[in-house]
Amino acid sequence: MLHIYNTLSRSKQAFKPRVAGQVKMYVCGMTVYDFCHIGHARVMIVFDMVVRWLRASGYEVLYVRNITDIDDKIIKRAIENAEPIGALTERFIAAMHADSDALGLMRPDEEPRATHFIEQMQGMIGRLIERDIAYQAEDGDVNFAVRRFPGYGQLSGKSVDELNAGERVAIGSGKRDPLDFVLWKSAKAEEPADTRWTSPWGEGRPGWHIECSAMSCELLGQHFDIHGGGADLQFPHHENEIAQSEGALYGQERSEGDAPWVNYWMHNGHIRVNEEKMSKSLGNFFLIRDVLNEYDPEVIRFFMLRAHYRSPINYSDAQLDEARTGLTRLYTALAQADVKAADLQASKLDSNAWTERFAAAMDDDFNTPEAIAVLFDLASEMNRKHDAGQNAELHNLAATMLSLAGILGFLQRDPIAFLQAGTGDGLSAAEIEGQIAARLAAKQAKDFAKADGIRAALLEQGIVLEDKPGGLTEWRRA
Repeated sequence: MLHIYNTLSRSKQAFKPRVAGQVKMYVCGMTVYDFCHIGHARVMIVFDMVVRWLRASGYEVLYVRNITDIDDKIIKRAIENAEPIGALTERFIAAMHADSDALGLMRPDEEPRATHFIEQMQGMIGRLIERDIAYQAEDGDVNFAVRRFPGYGQLSGKSVDELNAGERVAIGSGKRDPLDFVLWKSAKAEEPADTRWTSPWGEGRPGWHIECSAMSCELLGQHFDIHGGGADLQFPHHENEIAQSEGALYGQERSEGDAPWVNYWMHNGHIRVNEEKMSKSLGNFFLIRDVLNEYDPEVIRFFMLRAHYRSPINYSDAQLDEARTGLTRLYTALAQADVKAADLQASKLDSNAWTERFAAAMDDDFNTPEAIAVLFDLASEMNRKHDAGQNAELHNLAATMLSLAGILGFLQRDPIAFLQAGTGDGLSAAEIEGQIAARLAAKQAKDFAKADGIRAALLEQGIVLEDKPGGLTEWRRA
């Protein structure tokens, strides 16, 4: 049975969907004013993995990940570029999709844009005002009154009295309390016309937090199963989402017996660079498309999933090189068997010791490090079967490995193509094939010293040769 670490309860809990056999999941997506970085890749890869396992477990999943296409950063960038908001966001949405596709990720079932849900946001804000849990300030902004919502801090563990709000936000001209946060921002004279909408409270635009509450409730209902995102969103963003959503449902009368807006909260760990959190403010972030110029997409995915999703991971070329070595080991074992991902039927996996171990790992809060360990053990067993000439057993193990790895999005390439792929450095495939031909000619001429020298020279350049029956020689990059 699947157990998920629920940030709300701070414990692993048995997963029980609201509707048997169905899962509704919302994940906070990207603010589209720039290219996506490797931190965004982790969010996308982690919850892609979650959806894949839920579906492999037999659940019908509705996966929603939003796009924030109106925001202070977007407005600032559009003004700097002297371009319309829509042109800027469309360009970076297309870039986000290109990066996601390159990483081999599934598209969400729904990908709502904030600007398409202004009416729903205004409706939620109106309900909060009616329940006297929000107010319009003198400066025109509509703010959420935090102290009027019982249980604020339940997700983050921060009580209202303990919060040092002075460090987080200054009291504005209209805020009644420094803890209050904006639901509707009054338009400023200098802001372009395409950044404002009419509303009962004057022209303006939604605050960041209200976007996710309105979009998720519209697409998934007033209560749903899983809400995910990066650990940095736990407070204040997700805390404020709970306050808004449950405030609109229950007002100030919310009690402990009321059904929670979301049953399970999942947060993936930070990516760190030199043990510092990666962020644009520190200038230590790496764009997905730049990393893809140096590393295979599967290597990036392997790097992300070989750590538990809740753990922070340190980003470096050395870490990616280690991931490439590990993935190469799996592909090398697979190359020995005559089976490819395209040959497998998309059917339920047969139960055996390998699949049971894999399932136990994934059901334990999506423990991908343990699941990947099963793949490495399979590779070792495949090597033993290959050395023993037990081809039928080797084929069966390879089929199991492909099926399990496919759930994680690995080993979907032709093994030889992966093993021969390079990043632009070193010998080309044509040059390697030329050296192999020269080695074969040397062997035929009984010049074994020259043949051995060619093999050694290729190995020094990271090219491993493997002689096959019938005089064939296969090669791969180490």
